Amino acid sequence: MKRTALDFLDVQVDTQTMPSHPLPRISIITAVRNSVETIDECLGSIAIQSYRNIEHIVVDGASTDGTLNVLAGHHPQIDVLVSEPDAGIYEALNKGLALATGEIIGFLHADDVYAGPSILQDIAAAFSDPLVGAVYGDLQYVRKNDLNRVVRHWNAGHFTQNRLAWGWMPPHPTLYVRRKWYDRVGSFDLKYQIAADYYSILRLFSHIELNPVHLPKVMVKMRIGGLSNRSLATIVQKSREDLDALNRSGVGGLHTLMWKNLSKIRQLLVSS
Repeated sequence: MKRTALDFLDVQVDTQTMPSHPLPRISIITAVRNSVETIDECLGSIAIQSYRNIEHIVVDGASTDGTLNVLAGHHPQIDVLVSEPDAGIYEALNKGLALATGEIIGFLHADDVYAGPSILQDIAAAFSDPLVGAVYGDLQYVRKNDLNRVVRHWNAGHFTQNRLAWGWMPPHPTLYVRRKWYDRVGSFDLKYQIAADYYSILRLFSHIELNPVHLPKVMVKMRIGGLSNRSLATIVQKSREDLDALNRSGVGGLHTLMWKNLSKIRQLLVSS
C-alpha cells in the first residue's frame, strides 16, 4: 500500500519503527555572515533535534561582528567550519554542497530555526521510502525579534507537475533532497544573486522521477528581512531573475511570475 505524507509524521526514529537498513545521514548546510544576533538560536534548534545522524556544515563569509565567537562556542556540534570571503550566499552554499557527505542535503540559514525538535526525524522517516527523492514542508515568516509572531504562513501543499507553471514552489529552507539529485542538476548557478534557489528548484522539480513528498507541518521559522525583499530595487531584481529562471528552465513565463507573486497575498491572509 502506498504511503502518504501523513504517515511519516511524528514517527519515533529507532530500531523498532524504522527499516533495518542504516538511517540516512542528513547534511545540513548553514551559510552565515555577520549574524551574531541570530546564529545562536539557529544552532540551538539543530542541537535539540531528536534525530542524531546529521552532519552540520557551516560556511562563514569572514564575519567581523562576533559570529565566529558564537560558532566557537558550538564547536562540538559543528562537523565542518569554513570561514573565508565569498561572493555571496550561493557561493557559500555551493561550498557546503561540495563538502557534504550525507545522503540527504538541506539548508538552514543563520536567521532561521527549526520549528520543533522532531523536524529531522520526520524528514528521515519520509526518506525511508527509497523512491522519495525530495521532502519539503511548510514555513512561517516571523518577526525578527519575536519567533512567535507570525507574519506570513506558507502552506506549500501537494506537488503536481502542472503547478510549476502556475508559480508553485516549495519553501527552499524546508527542502531536503537526495544528494544524487544535486549531482544530477548541479550546484547553484552564480549567474543569479537572488533567484539561484528558484532556478535550482525548477530544475529539480521538472523531473517527474524526483517523487517529492510534502510533510504538512511547519518545519522552519524564517525571520523577515531577507535578501529578496530588502528593498524595492531587490524586489525588481528578483522578479527579473525569476523570469529568466522560468524562461531558461522552460517552465513558464510572465503569467507564471504573476501567479507566483499573487500566491504570497494568500499566505499573508492566512497568517492574519
